[in-house]
Amino acid sequence: MGSHRRLAPSGFDRGAGAALCVMSAAAAALGVLPATSAVAAPHDDTRAEVDRLYEEAEKATEAFNEADENADALREEVGGSQDRIARQQEHINSLRETLGSLAGAQYRSGGLDPSLALLFSDDPDDYLDKASALDRISVHQAEELKDLQTAMRELAQERSEATRKLGELDKSRKAVASHKRTVEKKLARARQLLGSLPSDERAAYDRVSRSGRSARADLPDLGSAAPASSRAEAALAAARSALGKPYVWGANGPSGFDCSGLMQWSYAQAGVSLPRTSQAQRFAGRQVPLSQAQPGDLVTYRNDASHVAMYMGDGQVIHAPYPGAPVRYDPVDMIPGATVTRV
Repeated sequence: MGSHRRLAPSGFDRGAGAALCVMSAAAAALGVLPATSAVAAPHDDTRAEVDRLYEEAEKATEAFNEADENADALREEVGGSQDRIARQQEHINSLRETLGSLAGAQYRSGGLDPSLALLFSDDPDDYLDKASALDRISVHQAEELKDLQTAMRELAQERSEATRKLGELDKSRKAVASHKRTVEKKLARARQLLGSLPSDERAAYDRVSRSGRSARADLPDLGSAAPASSRAEAALAAARSALGKPYVWGANGPSGFDCSGLMQWSYAQAGVSLPRTSQAQRFAGRQVPLSQAQPGDLVTYRNDASHVAMYMGDGQVIHAPYPGAPVRYDPVDMIPGATVTRV
């Protein structure tokens, strides 16, 4: 869709569980808070709630992407149906012109056969209901009328299918709008909660990766691991070129990305067409153990694969993390439940 808009930036998404201890330990490690000090419980609760909202918003974003992709596909199908209907109508008009000439000749030679007059009905259903009259048509006209009958049936079927697809498209559009409202609502609430935090805690929150360690903006030491293929190498280079680009939910580049959008765009630069959603990307290749991950592999997270990143090597991934955080490097274990896919 061309209507994706960037929302105001805000915090991040981390899997549920140890959010409280991870954030406190990370803040202490960053020097934001004394290592021996306990963060006020209300702030802990606020950050935990922001974590939850971002995780839910991320899941809703992938649902939005799927609904949007379905709507795009249906629009193409409806367009194709309309083109076929127009061509079939032209074919029918041509057949009618030919048979009209026969009817004119018949009329001049002694009158128009009543059954032939059915050709000039504007209602295909009416014509087909009375098609049994074909047995009264001369042998010379039978083949032409049979072609017309077939063409009209095909046209009626095509119109029925187009009507069905238009109904599906309407439902898909409503699903897109519903998921969009869900995302916007959760992100707005997360921004509101983050705004209630002291400025130093907000800054610490944005600096800390999902694993509780500082996020990397520079290129980490990726070791000697080689990409699994030339296309993985090309996708890796594309992902690196996006470093620092903003997270924009529902976007797949080149100026902004959500998590699955970055993966789709990066592999597109390598000539590989990936599905749009992180759930579908999980199954876009061969599954390999995390211990065997190679640069360019896709890494999806959580049981529902609602987040995806690209493995860079040496325990690092590159990804579009969450609203307000640009494309960056993070540890591969930033979220539990990583699954690795080799494209």
